[in-house]
Amino acid sequence: MARVVFLGTPEYGVPVLRALAAEHEVLAAVTQPDRPAGRGRGLLAPAVKEAAQALGIEVLQPRTLRRENAATARLRALRADVFVLAAYGLILREHVLSIPPHGVVGVHASLLPRWRGAAPVAAAILAGDASTGVTLMQTDAGMDTGAIIAQRAIPIGPHATAASLTERLAHLGAGLVVEVLPGWLRGEITLHPQDEALATDAPPLTKALGAVDWAQPAEAIDRQVRAYTPWPGAYTHWRGQPLRLLAVEPGSADAAAGSADAAAGSADAAAGTADAAAGSAGATPGTVVPADDGAAVVTGRGLLLLKEVQAAGKRPMRAAEFIRGQRGFLGSVLPA
Repeated sequence: MARVVFLGTPEYGVPVLRALAAEHEVLAAVTQPDRPAGRGRGLLAPAVKEAAQALGIEVLQPRTLRRENAATARLRALRADVFVLAAYGLILREHVLSIPPHGVVGVHASLLPRWRGAAPVAAAILAGDASTGVTLMQTDAGMDTGAIIAQRAIPIGPHATAASLTERLAHLGAGLVVEVLPGWLRGEITLHPQDEALATDAPPLTKALGAVDWAQPAEAIDRQVRAYTPWPGAYTHWRGQPLRLLAVEPGSADAAAGSADAAAGSADAAAGTADAAAGSAGATPGTVVPADDGAAVVTGRGLLLLKEVQAAGKRPMRAAEFIRGQRGFLGSVLPA
């Protein structure tokens, strides 16, 4: 049984922490400070903090580890064999990396050197990668540049979102670190340097990245929606307000129905959009046309079927339900 200090912040780290606690002595969990969240801006505890407290593990929440301070002194005093890191959110410097005799084992949610950085899961989906996985690395002072200890791959699948794939990878990483850690501590594992020529970056996500460009192919927009679920979310605008796309599906031009009766809320809307549906292949990208189960949007290549949307200040709803309450939506042109 090893003496372990765990470093992590979001939900991704929770399965790793729990797996370590079941097999080893976790001396402390280091996580970022509570942050303001929600409309009331009350403080929200990181998922790792809540999990550690439930396990009876000491929680450290230093504002910084960039210099020697009380937190680094506490880490030294714990005399851990190894640190395990999973999405802590900060790059560790040498004075922290050198504390444990067996170094810092990072659990990264990609097959390094592909997708180094803050958002590897979203990047893999957005790029249309067929597979991804987790990498255990010897964490160094770079951005996910450490030598590879072990890797395990899984297929992404056509319907994976960043949320669902992150959960799968978290459990995959938890199992891998528990499997590999004993051999690592015994010095039985050969490290493999990353190939810098194959490195790609996955920078932090911003709200602006969610804006949909209807000139892109339907498949690319579908990946955007899934890659940015749950955050920052993919969105367009309707009547000057954001309209979030929660679930979509690429379709072909013949997926649009010749009649809009089932989707439209009035005969006028149906009459005004039947021609757009029939000629959707040549319509302006962003044009909303009727489809069998609601609506589709003309893109730069093919149709994008709307399955679930959320208007500003409203609850999520099926596209067909949204259309019934939005006269004029069918036949409109959504902005790029």
